[in-house]
Amino acid sequence: MKNFKFKPTFITFSVISIAFVTLSWGIFGHEHINNAAVMALPKPLQTFFYNHVDFITQESTVPDLRKYTLRDKAENPRHFMDMENFGEVESIPLPFDEVKKKYDEKFLSDNGILPWYIQEVMAKLTKAFKDKRKTEILFLAADLAHYIGDANMPLHTAVNHDGQLTNQKGIHSLWESRLPEMFGKTYSFYTGEAKYVDNVEKATWAMIKDTHSQVEPLLLIDRKLRETFTAETMYEKDEKGNIAKNKFGDLIYSKEYATQLHAALNGMVESQMRKAIVATTNFWYTAWVNAGKPNLDNMDSKELTNRNKKNLKNDLKLWKTGKLFGLESENDFN
Repeated sequence: MKNFKFKPTFITFSVISIAFVTLSWGIFGHEHINNAAVMALPKPLQTFFYNHVDFITQESTVPDLRKYTLRDKAENPRHFMDMENFGEVESIPLPFDEVKKKYDEKFLSDNGILPWYIQEVMAKLTKAFKDKRKTEILFLAADLAHYIGDANMPLHTAVNHDGQLTNQKGIHSLWESRLPEMFGKTYSFYTGEAKYVDNVEKATWAMIKDTHSQVEPLLLIDRKLRETFTAETMYEKDEKGNIAKNKFGDLIYSKEYATQLHAALNGMVESQMRKAIVATTNFWYTAWVNAGKPNLDNMDSKELTNRNKKNLKNDLKLWKTGKLFGLESENDFN
């Protein structure tokens, strides 16, 4: 793809992250969100990000690596928010300092801190831009995109996060990983150019609320569809004829069920991915603007930028058709 010189530690994170199946948008989803968000940036910010588009794309799953592989205890609550357990939305304090006064540490660990952590990473990214710390900018931008991606996945905002309360277990990974992998190549990733966000806190909560509004429709569609299938037709079988399971012990749904569910959802998965792209590119751009629009030209060699000019031009043309270079043939499970 492009021309970013990875340090050995970066390679280790990337290889390990690609080696396991994540439980939040999967590799396909997060990589496409990050990649498309780069294409949506305005110049001159786009030039800098495009010089490192491989890094930003591949590092999209690092937060899941910290959570599942490195077992970082602090990481888990950053990926979700069980909104129902916080009470009425209007009663939830917006500043995180006030949240920590109202809810104890265990409650927040159990029920998630996703919207507040998005704002925390956003503040760090803004400072990294201001201080022109290249490595931090790239890492934080990739991390921020991951959490914004999670914030646009409905079941990351619900207590019934895997349908475990309504006999729909496995819906989580089916919706956010299997469906994008099977049908993502038909999605359009063109979303238009990034826009400045006047109020990051307000925008974050609007995103969370909008995503949460999709929880019940998602689960209802799945419940109704299940009524038309039997265990014999709903799940894949292993070589012994038993219902197949993945490495996490989740039942593997049949291609027929996945296909019908995707159709019944009527574009919901694609829509949420597109919302994640828009929010990601808007937040990156806003962090840069709030940092004073620092000149990033001297952070890369002129040779690297010049070498990528033609590629950027071609990739932008492709993106405007809805496609992303180098990603459309990956993860094709049809």
